[in-house]
Amino acid sequence: MPDLKHLDLMANTIRQDVIEMLVEAGSGHTAGPLGMADVFTALYFDVLNHNPRKPMWNDRDYVILSNGHICPVLYAALARSGYFAKRELMTLRKLGSRLQGHPHRGSLPGIETTSGPLGSGISQAVGMALALKMDKKKNRVFVLTSDGEHDEGNTWEAVLLAPKHKLNNIVALMDRNHIQIDGRTEDVLGLEPLKKKYESFNWDCEVVNGHDIKAIIKACNKKSKKPRMILCETVPGKGVKFMEKKYEWHGKPPSPEEGKKALKLLEKVRARL
Repeated sequence: MPDLKHLDLMANTIRQDVIEMLVEAGSGHTAGPLGMADVFTALYFDVLNHNPRKPMWNDRDYVILSNGHICPVLYAALARSGYFAKRELMTLRKLGSRLQGHPHRGSLPGIETTSGPLGSGISQAVGMALALKMDKKKNRVFVLTSDGEHDEGNTWEAVLLAPKHKLNNIVALMDRNHIQIDGRTEDVLGLEPLKKKYESFNWDCEVVNGHDIKAIIKACNKKSKKPRMILCETVPGKGVKFMEKKYEWHGKPPSPEEGKKALKLLEKVRARL
Protein backbone atom coordinates (compact mmCIF):
# COMPACT_ATOMS: atom_id res chain seq x y z
CA MET A 1 0.00 0.00 0.00
CA PRO A 2 1.56 3.34 -1.02
CA ASP A 3 2.02 6.10 1.55
CA LEU A 4 -0.60 8.43 0.09
CA LYS A 5 0.19 11.34 2.41
CA HIS A 6 3.83 11.20 1.36
CA LEU A 7 2.80 11.10 -2.29
CA ASP A 8 0.40 14.04 -1.90
CA LEU A 9 3.17 16.04 -0.23
CA MET A 10 5.56 15.13 -3.05
CA ALA A 11 3.06 16.30 -5.67
CA ASN A 12 2.78 19.60 -3.82
CA THR A 13 6.58 19.89 -3.71
CA ILE A 14 6.74 19.26 -7.45
CA ARG A 15 4.18 22.01 -8.02
CA GLN A 16 6.33 24.40 -5.99
CA ASP A 17 9.36 23.37 -8.06
CA VAL A 18 7.42 24.11 -11.25
CA ILE A 19 6.50 27.62 -10.11
CA GLU A 20 10.06 28.40 -9.02
CA MET A 21 11.49 27.06 -12.29
CA LEU A 22 9.13 29.07 -14.45
CA VAL A 23 9.68 32.31 -12.54
CA GLU A 24 13.44 31.87 -12.83
CA ALA A 25 13.19 31.05 -16.54
CA GLY A 26 10.78 33.85 -17.36
CA SER A 27 9.14 31.66 -19.98
CA GLY A 28 7.36 28.34 -20.30
CA HIS A 29 4.02 26.65 -19.67
CA THR A 30 2.27 26.73 -16.30
CA ALA A 31 -1.22 25.21 -16.35
CA GLY A 32 -0.36 21.74 -17.65
CA PRO A 33 2.63 21.03 -15.39
CA LEU A 34 0.63 22.00 -12.28
CA GLY A 35 -2.31 19.89 -13.42
CA MET A 36 -0.20 16.78 -14.06
CA ALA A 37 1.87 16.81 -10.85
CA ASP A 38 -0.21 14.05 -9.25
CA VAL A 39 0.12 11.81 -12.31
CA PHE A 40 3.90 12.21 -12.46
CA THR A 41 4.16 11.62 -8.72
CA ALA A 42 2.17 8.40 -9.02
CA LEU A 43 4.42 7.22 -11.83
CA TYR A 44 7.87 8.08 -10.51
CA PHE A 45 7.26 7.32 -6.85
CA ASP A 46 5.13 4.16 -7.10
CA VAL A 47 4.19 2.75 -10.50
CA LEU A 48 7.35 2.69 -12.59
CA ASN A 49 9.91 -0.06 -12.61
CA HIS A 50 12.98 2.22 -12.85
CA ASN A 51 16.36 2.92 -11.30
CA PRO A 52 17.55 6.57 -11.19
CA ARG A 53 21.10 5.34 -10.54
CA LYS A 54 20.97 3.27 -13.73
CA PRO A 55 18.81 5.29 -16.16
CA MET A 56 19.55 2.94 -19.08
CA TRP A 57 18.77 -0.24 -17.12
CA ASN A 58 17.54 -2.80 -19.66
CA ASP A 59 14.50 -3.85 -17.63
CA ARG A 60 13.20 -0.32 -16.99
CA ASP A 61 9.76 0.93 -17.91
CA TYR A 62 9.88 3.62 -20.58
CA VAL A 63 8.28 7.05 -20.16
CA ILE A 64 7.45 9.13 -23.22
CA LEU A 65 6.25 12.71 -22.83
CA SER A 66 4.31 13.53 -25.97
CA ASN A 67 3.08 16.97 -24.86
CA GLY A 68 6.63 18.15 -24.32
CA HIS A 69 5.67 21.69 -23.32
CA ILE A 70 4.73 20.42 -19.84
CA CYS A 71 8.31 19.25 -19.29
CA PRO A 72 8.85 21.28 -16.07
CA VAL A 73 6.79 18.67 -14.22
CA LEU A 74 8.83 15.86 -15.80
CA TYR A 75 12.10 17.55 -14.87
CA ALA A 76 10.94 18.12 -11.30
CA ALA A 77 9.83 14.48 -10.95
CA LEU A 78 13.15 13.24 -12.33
CA ALA A 79 15.16 15.47 -9.98
CA ARG A 80 13.07 14.61 -6.92
CA SER A 81 13.42 10.88 -7.64
CA GLY A 82 17.20 11.15 -7.96
CA TYR A 83 18.10 11.33 -11.66
CA PHE A 84 20.02 14.61 -11.26
CA ALA A 85 20.60 17.33 -8.65
CA LYS A 86 17.59 19.45 -7.68
CA ARG A 87 19.60 22.67 -7.99
CA GLU A 88 19.78 22.12 -11.75
CA LEU A 89 16.03 22.72 -12.03
CA MET A 90 16.69 26.46 -11.83
CA THR A 91 18.51 26.34 -15.17
CA LEU A 92 15.28 25.64 -17.09
CA ARG A 93 15.31 27.20 -20.58
CA LYS A 94 18.62 29.00 -20.04
CA LEU A 95 21.36 28.99 -22.68
CA GLY A 96 23.49 25.89 -22.31
CA SER A 97 21.05 24.20 -19.93
CA ARG A 98 20.28 20.51 -20.12
CA LEU A 99 16.68 21.42 -19.24
CA GLN A 100 15.43 22.60 -22.60
CA GLY A 101 11.99 24.03 -23.25
CA HIS A 102 10.99 20.65 -24.67
CA PRO A 103 12.70 17.39 -23.63
CA HIS A 104 15.66 16.33 -25.75
CA ARG A 105 16.84 12.72 -25.74
CA GLY A 106 20.39 12.49 -24.50
CA SER A 107 20.39 15.82 -22.69
CA LEU A 108 19.31 14.40 -19.32
CA PRO A 109 19.19 10.94 -17.73
CA GLY A 110 15.65 9.57 -17.82
CA ILE A 111 14.64 11.34 -21.06
CA GLU A 112 13.71 8.61 -23.55
CA THR A 113 12.53 10.66 -26.54
CA THR A 114 12.71 14.14 -28.01
CA SER A 115 9.37 15.91 -28.11
CA GLY A 116 8.10 19.21 -29.40
CA PRO A 117 5.80 18.69 -32.38
CA LEU A 118 2.52 17.56 -30.84
CA GLY A 119 0.86 14.29 -31.76
CA SER A 120 3.96 12.11 -32.09
CA GLY A 121 4.18 10.51 -28.64
CA ILE A 122 1.69 7.68 -29.08
CA SER A 123 3.39 6.79 -32.37
CA GLN A 124 6.74 6.65 -30.56
CA ALA A 125 5.18 4.51 -27.84
CA VAL A 126 3.75 2.09 -30.40
CA GLY A 127 7.17 1.68 -32.01
CA MET A 128 8.88 1.04 -28.67
CA ALA A 129 6.17 -1.32 -27.44
CA LEU A 130 6.21 -3.32 -30.68
CA ALA A 131 10.00 -3.67 -30.51
CA LEU A 132 9.76 -4.87 -26.90
CA LYS A 133 7.12 -7.43 -27.89
CA MET A 134 9.31 -8.67 -30.74
CA ASP A 135 12.19 -9.08 -28.29
CA LYS A 136 9.85 -10.87 -25.85
CA LYS A 137 10.62 -8.32 -23.12
CA LYS A 138 8.27 -7.40 -20.30
CA ASN A 139 9.06 -3.69 -20.04
CA ARG A 140 6.06 -1.37 -20.11
CA VAL A 141 5.80 1.85 -22.11
CA PHE A 142 4.03 4.76 -20.44
CA VAL A 143 3.11 7.66 -22.69
CA LEU A 144 1.84 11.01 -21.41
CA THR A 145 -0.34 12.83 -23.91
CA SER A 146 -2.58 15.88 -23.99
CA ASP A 147 -6.18 16.22 -25.05
CA GLY A 148 -5.42 19.14 -27.39
CA GLU A 149 -2.89 17.13 -29.40
CA HIS A 150 -5.67 14.71 -30.26
CA ASP A 151 -6.54 17.28 -32.91
CA GLU A 152 -3.56 15.78 -34.77
CA GLY A 153 -4.36 13.07 -37.30
CA ASN A 154 -1.19 11.05 -36.76
CA THR A 155 -2.29 10.44 -33.16
CA TRP A 156 -5.22 8.42 -34.44
CA GLU A 157 -3.07 6.44 -36.87
CA ALA A 158 -1.05 5.23 -33.89
CA VAL A 159 -4.19 4.54 -31.90
CA LEU A 160 -5.34 2.28 -34.75
CA LEU A 161 -2.04 0.43 -34.96
CA ALA A 162 -1.58 -0.47 -31.26
CA PRO A 163 -4.45 -3.00 -30.99
CA LYS A 164 -3.53 -4.59 -34.33
CA HIS A 165 -0.31 -5.77 -32.70
CA LYS A 166 -1.95 -6.45 -29.31
CA LEU A 167 0.33 -3.96 -27.57
CA ASN A 168 -0.94 -4.42 -24.04
CA ASN A 169 2.46 -3.19 -22.82
CA ILE A 170 1.38 0.40 -23.56
CA VAL A 171 -0.24 2.52 -20.86
CA ALA A 172 -1.24 5.98 -22.09
CA LEU A 173 -2.30 8.74 -19.72
CA MET A 174 -4.11 11.72 -21.16
CA ASP A 175 -4.08 15.12 -19.49
CA ARG A 176 -7.79 15.70 -19.99
CA ASN A 177 -7.80 19.29 -18.73
CA HIS A 178 -10.20 20.58 -21.42
CA ILE A 179 -7.97 23.49 -22.47
CA GLN A 180 -5.42 24.22 -25.17
CA ILE A 181 -3.56 27.34 -26.19
CA ASP A 182 -6.50 28.88 -28.09
CA GLY A 183 -9.27 28.08 -25.61
CA ARG A 184 -11.47 25.20 -24.49
CA THR A 185 -10.87 21.96 -26.37
CA GLU A 186 -14.54 21.46 -27.10
CA ASP A 187 -14.71 24.94 -28.66
CA VAL A 188 -11.52 24.59 -30.73
CA LEU A 189 -12.23 21.08 -32.08
CA GLY A 190 -14.61 18.87 -30.14
CA LEU A 191 -13.06 15.62 -28.89
CA GLU A 192 -15.92 13.96 -27.08
CA PRO A 193 -16.92 11.20 -26.62
CA LEU A 194 -13.27 10.33 -25.99
CA LYS A 195 -13.82 7.16 -23.95
CA LYS A 196 -16.16 5.69 -26.55
CA LYS A 197 -13.76 6.64 -29.33
CA TYR A 198 -10.85 4.83 -27.73
CA GLU A 199 -13.01 1.80 -26.97
CA SER A 200 -14.21 1.74 -30.58
CA PHE A 201 -10.54 1.66 -31.63
CA ASN A 202 -10.21 -1.47 -29.43
CA TRP A 203 -8.36 0.09 -26.50
CA ASP A 204 -9.12 -0.56 -22.85
CA CYS A 205 -10.09 2.90 -21.63
CA GLU A 206 -11.15 4.36 -18.30
CA VAL A 207 -11.65 7.78 -16.76
CA VAL A 208 -9.99 8.67 -13.45
CA ASN A 209 -9.67 11.72 -11.25
CA GLY A 210 -6.24 13.01 -12.26
CA HIS A 211 -5.64 14.29 -8.74
CA ASP A 212 -6.45 11.03 -6.95
CA ILE A 213 -3.04 9.39 -6.72
CA LYS A 214 -4.43 6.12 -5.40
CA ALA A 215 -6.84 5.88 -8.35
CA ILE A 216 -4.05 6.70 -10.82
CA ILE A 217 -1.82 3.97 -9.39
CA LYS A 218 -4.64 1.42 -9.53
CA ALA A 219 -5.45 2.32 -13.14
CA CYS A 220 -1.80 2.11 -14.22
CA ASN A 221 -1.40 -1.35 -12.71
CA LYS A 222 -4.59 -2.83 -14.13
CA LYS A 223 -3.94 -5.86 -16.30
CA SER A 224 -5.39 -5.96 -19.79
CA LYS A 225 -5.02 -7.79 -23.08
CA LYS A 226 -5.35 -4.47 -24.89
CA PRO A 227 -3.42 -1.20 -24.96
CA ARG A 228 -4.63 1.04 -22.14
CA MET A 229 -5.73 4.66 -22.19
CA ILE A 230 -6.36 6.41 -18.87
CA LEU A 231 -8.26 9.66 -19.27
CA CYS A 232 -7.03 11.74 -16.33
CA GLU A 233 -9.55 14.47 -15.59
CA THR A 234 -7.31 17.27 -14.34
CA VAL A 235 -7.64 20.90 -13.33
CA PRO A 236 -5.16 23.05 -15.27
CA GLY A 237 -3.21 25.18 -12.81
CA LYS A 238 -4.16 22.85 -9.94
CA GLY A 239 -3.33 24.22 -6.49
CA VAL A 240 -3.09 27.86 -7.56
CA LYS A 241 -6.60 29.28 -7.49
CA PHE A 242 -6.00 32.27 -9.75
CA MET A 243 -4.65 29.95 -12.45
CA GLU A 244 -7.08 27.04 -12.22
CA LYS A 245 -9.18 26.25 -15.31
CA LYS A 246 -7.94 29.31 -17.21
CA TYR A 247 -6.58 28.57 -20.66
CA GLU A 248 -4.64 31.84 -20.57
CA TRP A 249 -2.13 30.06 -18.28
CA HIS A 250 -1.52 27.29 -20.80
CA GLY A 251 1.54 28.93 -22.31
CA LYS A 252 2.79 31.69 -20.01
CA PRO A 253 4.89 31.74 -16.84
CA PRO A 254 4.06 33.62 -13.63
CA SER A 255 5.76 36.92 -12.95
CA PRO A 256 7.91 37.11 -9.80
CA GLU A 257 4.98 38.59 -7.86
CA GLU A 258 2.54 36.00 -9.22
CA GLY A 259 5.09 33.34 -8.35
CA LYS A 260 5.26 34.49 -4.72
CA LYS A 261 1.46 34.46 -4.55
CA ALA A 262 1.31 30.98 -6.10
CA LEU A 263 3.88 29.57 -3.66
CA LYS A 264 1.91 30.96 -0.71
CA LEU A 265 -1.23 29.23 -1.98
CA LEU A 266 0.65 25.96 -2.39
CA GLU A 267 1.99 26.26 1.16
CA LYS A 268 -1.60 26.55 2.36
CA VAL A 269 -2.47 23.42 0.40
CA ARG A 270 0.52 21.66 1.96
CA ALA A 271 -0.60 22.61 5.46
CA ARG A 272 -3.93 20.86 4.86
CA LEU A 273 -2.37 17.59 3.69
